[in-house]
Amino acid sequence: MKKKILQKFSQYCIAFIFISTLNFFIPRLMPGDPFTFLSSESNSDLVTFSDEQIQKYKAYYGLDKPISVQYINYLKNIFKGYLGYSIILNQEVLSIIMNRILWTISLVLISTIISAILGMFWGCISAYYRNKIIDKIFYFLFVIFSEIPSFLIGVLFLFYFSAYLKIFPLSGGISAFANYNSIYEYIFDLGYHAILPIITLSFTNIGGFYLLSRNSMISVLEKDYMITAKAKGLNKKRIIFSHALKNAILPVITKIFLNFGYVIGGSILIENVFNYPGIGMLMKNAVFYRDYPLIQGIFLLLAIMVLTMNLFADLIYKKLDPRLK
Repeated sequence: MKKKILQKFSQYCIAFIFISTLNFFIPRLMPGDPFTFLSSESNSDLVTFSDEQIQKYKAYYGLDKPISVQYINYLKNIFKGYLGYSIILNQEVLSIIMNRILWTISLVLISTIISAILGMFWGCISAYYRNKIIDKIFYFLFVIFSEIPSFLIGVLFLFYFSAYLKIFPLSGGISAFANYNSIYEYIFDLGYHAILPIITLSFTNIGGFYLLSRNSMISVLEKDYMITAKAKGLNKKRIIFSHALKNAILPVITKIFLNFGYVIGGSILIENVFNYPGIGMLMKNAVFYRDYPLIQGIFLLLAIMVLTMNLFADLIYKKLDPRLK
């Protein structure tokens, strides 16, 4: 057991170092550097830097050193828990990310729970009525939903529900300059702005949970003990949700954790569609302005979150299924 734990831990460490290395080099493959880019004609609306100032700031941020030295310093800072200082926002990267990450996590968690519950429910119903008309309709609809890009669904929802019907706000995560008389008004305003992004993320993820639940439930329903339950005359609701679901839910629980990284990627696009103040908007600006420390910090934190969710999925699946111990 200790050997397996050590082996698993070493695998995650290797994956973390590999991701950290890519995280360092990929931003530097983009043309230009932060100060040269800010001084280009395409950014004439911003404060430009002279050649002397560019060299000064490069030296201050360590960008004038050889790439190998920059990489070693980058790894040292990571293990110290220091992610650097944002070039554009003039704040510590960790502080900036912490102020934005809760917006993204809230979208990801709520949309994942909604899509998992609805996907499991419809997947169970579809599996029970396998090859019948209701199964074919559900299968057709959810396969289509799973193939539509999340940002396209977001744009359609934005145009119809916000611009046309004017039911929801067009952008933002909270009303600007709003005065709240109670904490409940503040929470309501937060939820009001988050409804469309959450619905959009749920729509794009529900297909995966539906297909997995359907396949898992079909395999369970074909077991001998399920045939016996049907022969005893148990009602459909009890067969599906009391007997079959308990054994079919294990892969779905694993997918909830493994899906975390995928949903974060989708939320980045959705946040830019709805101008939601999460990590997605922050990442777009960081990439646009070539803010190396901020880009590295965002991707590194997201990578840690994904690896952690994968570890939880592995541990929980083994806990729920004793056969894997």
